[in-house]
Amino acid sequence: MKIKFLIFIITIATGLSFINAQERKNDTIDDQVVNVVKPYTPTISDAFKIKDTPKLSDSNIVKKKEVKYNIFSIPVASTFTPAKGKAANVDKAKPVKLYDNYASLGVGTYTTILGEVYLNHELSSTENVGGYFSHHSSQGGIDNVFLDDNFSKTGLNAHYSQKLRDFSWKVDGGVDLMTYNWYGLPEGYEDQASDIDPRHSFNSFYIGGKLKFDDAIIKDGSVRFRRFGDDQDSGENRFVAKTNFAIPVQGEEINTEFYVDYIGGSFDESYFGGDEINYGNVTFGLSPSYQMKQDDLTVSLGVRLVYLNDTEFSDNKFFIYPNFEASYRLVDEILIAYGGIKGDLQQNSYYQFASENPFVSPTLLIAPTDQRYNGFIGLKGKLSNNVSYNIKGSYYSEDNKPLYRLNTVRNFSFGSGAEDYYYGNSFGIVYDDVTTFSVGGELNIDVNRNFTLGLKGEYFGYNTDTQAEAWNLPDVTGSIFMDVQITEQWFAGASAYFVGERKDLFELEGSLTGDSIMEMITLESYFDANAHLGYKINDQLSIFAKVNNILNQDYQRYLNFPVQGFQALAGATYQFDF
Repeated sequence: MKIKFLIFIITIATGLSFINAQERKNDTIDDQVVNVVKPYTPTISDAFKIKDTPKLSDSNIVKKKEVKYNIFSIPVASTFTPAKGKAANVDKAKPVKLYDNYASLGVGTYTTILGEVYLNHELSSTENVGGYFSHHSSQGGIDNVFLDDNFSKTGLNAHYSQKLRDFSWKVDGGVDLMTYNWYGLPEGYEDQASDIDPRHSFNSFYIGGKLKFDDAIIKDGSVRFRRFGDDQDSGENRFVAKTNFAIPVQGEEINTEFYVDYIGGSFDESYFGGDEINYGNVTFGLSPSYQMKQDDLTVSLGVRLVYLNDTEFSDNKFFIYPNFEASYRLVDEILIAYGGIKGDLQQNSYYQFASENPFVSPTLLIAPTDQRYNGFIGLKGKLSNNVSYNIKGSYYSEDNKPLYRLNTVRNFSFGSGAEDYYYGNSFGIVYDDVTTFSVGGELNIDVNRNFTLGLKGEYFGYNTDTQAEAWNLPDVTGSIFMDVQITEQWFAGASAYFVGERKDLFELEGSLTGDSIMEMITLESYFDANAHLGYKINDQLSIFAKVNNILNQDYQRYLNFPVQGFQALAGATYQFDF
């Protein structure tokens, strides 16, 4: 093709030369005749190929010029519309609907009724009002009990709260009503049952409030007043006010707690008759503390100062207690060592004793307990993300520690005019200086939201000053609990606790010689197992069943006071919003 192209070019050039020769005849220059002897006929050997990449003969290095390509962009209206992307479908759990209110009702053996109602209503974005009602009662029916053993507990509470710009506050008030029986007759005194009306009741009214500041020296504060009494003309008033604030000192903060605790009350007479029992005192407490952190070490240094004014005996005392605590991370969250030593003046009350042991007699002497020190040391941490543990040992000393002890049987006072709690069926309070050594541990397993398991156990050793034993205090305690979400509808749980041996004193009023008959009695340890099962019908309604004392253990929590055997209860819970 290239040879044909060259022949074509030469032919055209020859033609142009011939035309030009014809035109020159008109020039002023003399004509010249060119005779072509032989036309040029090129051969293949006369054609040559130009090399694509010639070599430069110049010895200088020539830099190749960079070539840049660009275009002139002109905006145009595009009619192209890309299709919208669509996310892949992901299975999501249905969000759980949370309700502000619920009502629950259950009935069971021993004619047991259990009911609860909780209400909460949001008046505005900053205001809430609500209330709580609870009732638990049983008509009794414990085997081999010769007195009525029914009981009833009812509570009612109402509250109002508001959240403002710089602080929030809450007020609440309520009443509690409790009815029990001194049904624990000693063996051999069944014939006296017809002379006894064991029923007694307690009543309580309280009102209080709380304040919490967001950014202020004073962090929070609270006040609480409670009036507690019974149907035996006993009464008690208690008022407690507390506040926490931070004192700035050279760029650091000293956290401080201040409180005022007043208590005053009376009983008609002592257990062996006589004058009215009056008691009352007021305490003022101040607890400054400073916390410092350095790497894995955290130390809290403080002191607790308490001033006691006994209003009945016009006696004043001042106490200084240690308030020290420290912790050190030995291995991140896996192993944390901690320890400390603390102390406090603990205010005792008739309300506290009756709530813990409702079989006390209305003849108590109420006095505070001086916990001189409570030293403790332990290890805690996580074995994994789902398993945590805590091992702790303690040694503490308490002066004037209250102990429950069975009241003396006043057999010479039986009959007309005898009180219904004279028959060895009530408890009194004795005080003693007690030192206690304890060691225990707990393990919590939280596999996921559907399964939790916890275990706890503790051993106690007591040393008393004047009393023969630390009455009604166990040497060993243990507990276990478990909660399981079986399916979306089914849920279940179980719990069990073990209480070791306790000791009490049975004392019979002396004969004419004045000598009393006393016998120390050891209460056997007991194991109580419980379980529950529930089914969620829908988001609002669920049904449940509970069984307590599954092994039907015939044990005594306190001397002469056996508990109910196997118990079963079934009911329903309904959640709702207004």
